[in-house]
Amino acid sequence: MDRTTIIDIAKLARIKVSEDETENLANELTNIFDWIEQLNEVDTDNVNPMTSVIDMVMPSRVDEVNDGNDAERVLQNAPDRPNDGRNFYTVPKVIE
Repeated sequence: MDRTTIIDIAKLARIKVSEDETENLANELTNIFDWIEQLNEVDTDNVNPMTSVIDMVMPSRVDEVNDGNDAERVLQNAPDRPNDGRNFYTVPKVIE
């Protein structure tokens, strides 16, 4: 990674980087990319994904379809709700 590349990246990211910082950033990014390459060499084909550092089963619930049975709470923040007791939102008409 060279200084020109750092300046280009900073420009694309809209980050102000002084000339003094470019050399240090170039070295740091080079070290990061070297570390990534080193990690890519590790064989992880037979490693199971983990959700925690200890063996555990994730809690689950039955996936049941229901209407929530609480229309009043759902509609309390509706921006435009009919006054005749019907439980639905009204939305603006969209025509292209």
